[in-house]
Amino acid sequence: MPVSEAGARSGKRPLWMSVGALLLGAAALWASSRLVWFAESADGGVRGTVLRTQTGAERSGALIPLAVLALAGVAGMVATGGWPRRLLGGVLVAAGVAACWVALSGLRFGGHPEGAPVAEMYAAHGLAVAGGALIVVGGLLGLRKAGRMPRLGAKYSAPGAKRAERDPGTELWDALSDGEDPTTRS
Repeated sequence: MPVSEAGARSGKRPLWMSVGALLLGAAALWASSRLVWFAESADGGVRGTVLRTQTGAERSGALIPLAVLALAGVAGMVATGGWPRRLLGGVLVAAGVAACWVALSGLRFGGHPEGAPVAEMYAAHGLAVAGGALIVVGGLLGLRKAGRMPRLGAKYSAPGAKRAERDPGTELWDALSDGEDPTTRS
């Protein structure tokens, strides 16, 4: 395997790790938003005491938008490079921290009503924390390794190498090609 091919593969690894973490984090947040996050006993009138539950999407309106932001971050990580990718990484780290905060702020240990799906509630909060942590990891990879990751369309960009200096002897031939007499120039 040539050296350049090995370097290209090692540069792609952090990109795909970041993309994978962001996709898994978005999926975890979305799945968590579908599970029960809160349960309470309420007076149901004629029916007596009724157990009312709320899903993560009903309890916190931030879970699905944060999952969508992580999905958009996947496209941004693949398409950008340099300082825009670092900026996106910082935004994704903040989004992951926000997801963890949302998950932990509504968590309570004990005091659950009879018949509440306690295991599902803890799993939902844990899934949201895991999703937020994965988004933080994906953002940190973009933040720290932005310069080494490949960018979309980078193989079609012109190389940034310095131009070779022109040989002074070719100036005479260029002047002749332009129809000038190089011996009469001063």
